[in-house]
Amino acid sequence: MTDLRLPAAPRPADTGPPADTGVPADPPRPAVPVERVALRPTPPTRSPRVTEIIGAARRLLEDEGVGSLTMRRLGEVLGIRAPSLYKHLPGKHAVEAALVETALWEAGDALHRVVDGAGPGDVVGRLLAEYRRYALAHPNLYRLTAVDPLGREGLTAGLEDWSGEPFYRATGEPYTAQALWAAAHGAVVLELANRFLPGSDLDRTWAALAAAFTAP
Repeated sequence: MTDLRLPAAPRPADTGPPADTGVPADPPRPAVPVERVALRPTPPTRSPRVTEIIGAARRLLEDEGVGSLTMRRLGEVLGIRAPSLYKHLPGKHAVEAALVETALWEAGDALHRVVDGAGPGDVVGRLLAEYRRYALAHPNLYRLTAVDPLGREGLTAGLEDWSGEPFYRATGEPYTAQALWAAAHGAVVLELANRFLPGSDLDRTWAALAAAFTAP
């Protein structure tokens, strides 16, 4: 769902120097799926009124698109004057940051659960299926989170790392994880934009993507 700043792969135990066979050894890769590394951040405490405003903003975003997400339109939906919103949230950027955080927590929880229950042979496929499901179920929220600039300065510390970690857990290698996320993101964006050729079997496309990142 987001740019990934992943932890380095765990270092293997020191078992002494390898035998010199004259052939460069491949770097060791941990068994996948790997255990959780990043701690789940604690969501900020919000007043009931702020929670109500964020809920209304989410409905507005999903129903009318990101262009409708203005303080004036939000005030109309809530039945209050836009200046009153500033008593609870400092502006549109704060509303958007709260929505992005909502998506990162929801998607992160869902993806971590998938990896927790998967094995090496099916973890990538199950991860991609859940990523696709969430994005297609919340297209405008996904676009706000993963297409528009992220606005990291407004996010809860550690949330981005934690929400992206399932891709690392599924692959066991940070740059492979980034490549997998980039491929999944690209496929989702193309699907949301209806850019695949008419008649394409997208389930097969996603299955091929999973196979490409699954070790034989």
